[in-house]
Amino acid sequence: MFDLLVKNATLPDGRSQIDIAVSGGTISAVERGITAEAGHVLDAKGRLVTPPFVDAHFHMDATLSLGLPRMNVSGTLLEGIALWGELKPHLTHEGLVERALRYCDLAVSKGLLAIRSHVDVSDPRLLTVEAMLDVRERVAPYIDLQLVAFPQDGYFRAPGAVDALGRALDMGVDVVGGIPHFERTMADGAASVGALCRIAADRGLPVDMHCDETDDPMSRHIETLSQETVRHGLQGRVAGSHLTSMHSMDNYYVSKLIPLMAEADIQVIANPLINICIQGRRDTYPKRRGQTRIPELMAAGLNVAYGHDCVMDPWYSLGSGDMLEVASMALHVGQMTSRAAMRQCFDAVTANPAKALGLEGYGIAPGHRADMVLLQAADPVEAIRLRATRLAVVRKGRVIATAPEQVSTLKIEGRPDTIDPADYAPTDPPKGTP
Repeated sequence: MFDLLVKNATLPDGRSQIDIAVSGGTISAVERGITAEAGHVLDAKGRLVTPPFVDAHFHMDATLSLGLPRMNVSGTLLEGIALWGELKPHLTHEGLVERALRYCDLAVSKGLLAIRSHVDVSDPRLLTVEAMLDVRERVAPYIDLQLVAFPQDGYFRAPGAVDALGRALDMGVDVVGGIPHFERTMADGAASVGALCRIAADRGLPVDMHCDETDDPMSRHIETLSQETVRHGLQGRVAGSHLTSMHSMDNYYVSKLIPLMAEADIQVIANPLINICIQGRRDTYPKRRGQTRIPELMAAGLNVAYGHDCVMDPWYSLGSGDMLEVASMALHVGQMTSRAAMRQCFDAVTANPAKALGLEGYGIAPGHRADMVLLQAADPVEAIRLRATRLAVVRKGRVIATAPEQVSTLKIEGRPDTIDPADYAPTDPPKGTP
């Protein structure tokens, strides 16, 4: 007898009428026609069952702090950093934890069960680190929370940041972070990349750097990050987040850069919502989109993941914790409208970030952890289009969140890549069920 049996599921890879059996928090079988009894049966009715959503880049210490102490009027990255600096002296452990836990509740309702959060270590008090370590322990039963030691004000630029980052790692923070483009000079930025990669290699930790989050095409720290990754044998364990300067780089230079990144097996993390809002602020028209070269990086075989980055904080006043919204924005901005490309965008909020974070036991397969989400959609493309309702969220074989079924919208049978208008003459009713 199984603990949970999910019947009649469609999986992201297209397999349909699949049953998923769970015992002891682990998937026991994924096949058609499982007849054994179960303590709880969940009928997917042909809908999409996916592994949980994963956010590869977030700032949990700042979330839900919108308006404290004031609003970001210009909408720029630099004003956001300055505003966060004004807020830091007024932060409390209790306030940080309370806001983060509220966000984690929201995340679970959206089927978001793994998050990598950057934690500011620029304040020598390390109040944010203590609070986020507390949050990580509290949410462990339902969210995998990774923490990055992030020197928001610059590793070399901020007084005491070198010592504070080391102490944060000693306290149990999981990942080495950095922000080379915010150092005072390009040379200092490159030096910070080398120093931080050495720390990661010595400690056996992964790296995740805010890298080239700027419109300046001469901000090329991803080149240094790729080379330092190879030099220290960190291939596959290093992420470059944002990489927005690539949208303005010379194409010839990029033709050399991307193979270097591929050699280093850099994990690419784009943040579509925040990138298109913050970048291009000094442009008149035409305005740059602000998003890195996602299709080209994917075509080169690099693992590209998406992050939400911010929700209601000094940098971004919107956000809902919905990774399908993130995927939709990337799809639109990157003009990734073929069905294959749209599915790639779904992978970029599920399997790809799981790989970037090194999550063990992720995915719907025997022996893997029984974490999954039932969506009110037939396939990944429809899930993105509809921002599909999360009908059930399962963690270790236990349903931890549910939502009522919504009224369906028009569906077109077969969902072909090309629709012939002649098939839908005005005198005929639309094919499909309303």
